[in-house]
Amino acid sequence: MDSLTQIVLGAACGEAVLGKKIGNRAMLFGAIGGTIPDLDVYVGSLIYGNAIDSMLFHRGFMHSFVFAFIAAFLLGWLIYRLYNTGRRFGTTTQKDWTHLFLWALITHPILDSFTPYGTVLFAPFSNYRVAFNNIAVVDPFYTIPFLIFLLIAMFFKRTSKRRRLFLWWGIGISSCYMLFTIGNKVYIDHIFKASLSYNSIEYKRFMVQPSIFSNILWYGIAETDTAYTVAQYSLMDRGNRFLNFVDLPKQRDLKPSAYTDINNLAWFSDGYYSVYKISDSTYQYNDLRYPLLDTTDPNSSVFSFKLYRDNGRLNMKPFERNTEKINVAIQSIWERAKGI
Repeated sequence: MDSLTQIVLGAACGEAVLGKKIGNRAMLFGAIGGTIPDLDVYVGSLIYGNAIDSMLFHRGFMHSFVFAFIAAFLLGWLIYRLYNTGRRFGTTTQKDWTHLFLWALITHPILDSFTPYGTVLFAPFSNYRVAFNNIAVVDPFYTIPFLIFLLIAMFFKRTSKRRRLFLWWGIGISSCYMLFTIGNKVYIDHIFKASLSYNSIEYKRFMVQPSIFSNILWYGIAETDTAYTVAQYSLMDRGNRFLNFVDLPKQRDLKPSAYTDINNLAWFSDGYYSVYKISDSTYQYNDLRYPLLDTTDPNSSVFSFKLYRDNGRLNMKPFERNTEKINVAIQSIWERAKGI
């Protein structure tokens, strides 16, 4: 999920493990631990000269269980040596610090796995991307109550029972909301299946995911033999069907058989993608797991970028966004979430 959410969750883990011993500093170290996996964005750009490789590195090994365990032991050993000096000597143990970083590091990719982007939890042994698709990458209904309770807890003494109470209220409410989104996802899956059947759409597979900022408006995509078909559904709709299905062609102006990079990007998008030729040297890649900015334009995916040939391979750069069009799309999402 977004960086703020991961910081809040990491801080809560730090408080749960070491808050009684070192107070607010436990939240600080937990927040640092909860941020570390997302540093793979910068690590990937340093390791790879190709932007596609760098993007695919994100939510890869540094978001895996293996990395969490290795990094927790290393950081636990290092921070214990640095912290356990002077007047602080004997106040904490290496085991305390290892547990703090383990919880902060391992909850980060687990939380990310609930989002549509997904996480390669089992790297390097498997490249299977775990994505439960039940919560958006940014969902203030999960983050804000959690953050408020954690901020309140900071104002109590480290040994105060109220401090622990507010911590667990924050964890409990956010966890209950997560359980709601999981149940909602099961319900939405049923609605989408029924909608496809109602519209006599024969499909091979499908996926649904919430639109950004809430769990109210949902986007569904189904793959048929010749195309993809997409639609939206709001919990505020009067009926219980996805409406206004739009067909998107399986455009493949660059073939996976011709470029390994396309094959890798197809894996990243779970096969829901299109590639359009823009000019003799550039192409647009659309990740169709995410909604369109304009339902009348199949080449307007929210998640898209330009591809170009580079030393016998493909490379990428972010697609130029039309700010006005994005603002209109956000307004459209808000209006659509109100229901029809």
